[in-house]
Amino acid sequence: MYTLLSGFYKYLTQKDEYCILILGLDNAGKTTYLEAAKTKFTKNYRGMNPSKITTTVGLNIGQIDIGGIRMSFWDLGGQQELQSLWDKYYSESHAVIYVVDSNDRVRMNESKEVFDRMISNEYLSGIPLLVLANKQDLPDCMGVREIKPVFQEVGHLIGRRDCLVMPVSALTGEGVDEGIKWLVESIKRNSIVRPPKTEDT
Repeated sequence: MYTLLSGFYKYLTQKDEYCILILGLDNAGKTTYLEAAKTKFTKNYRGMNPSKITTTVGLNIGQIDIGGIRMSFWDLGGQQELQSLWDKYYSESHAVIYVVDSNDRVRMNESKEVFDRMISNEYLSGIPLLVLANKQDLPDCMGVREIKPVFQEVGHLIGRRDCLVMPVSALTGEGVDEGIKWLVESIKRNSIVRPPKTEDT
């Protein structure tokens, strides 16, 4: 009887799990964004002090339960020597967040080249894409109007998928919740194309 009840409880409480990649150049603010998202959506979670966040070497993982689903974020290191490892995670992902340092005009072209290589991978075809123009709290940063055309040059590779380019400040948290909520809805719409993993809570 206990086994039956236990199994029924697990069935009721299990959540569909979706894996989201957080990609972008080093120092774009990927880990700061992940910490801000966990702080906003995880009860009693105290995020890491931004001043303590260092360059990711390898992978950071975070989870958020929202809208009846579990979102597992894979924050991958953005250094040039680590970018070659990104495609090992593509086939398992249900969405991509691409973080752009909108205050770094010097590396904008480099960021675009990395984005173009990433988005052309067949394993990412059709899945939702959220491009974040980060560091909008800085006075001389590029706005979305300036950044959006740069990344839309490869519109044929982006194709017919849910795609949003939005301003955000991972440091202040501005725009973080809107982006996550958009991702939830987009992932749910796309779940027929790429079904979730089912995990017990």
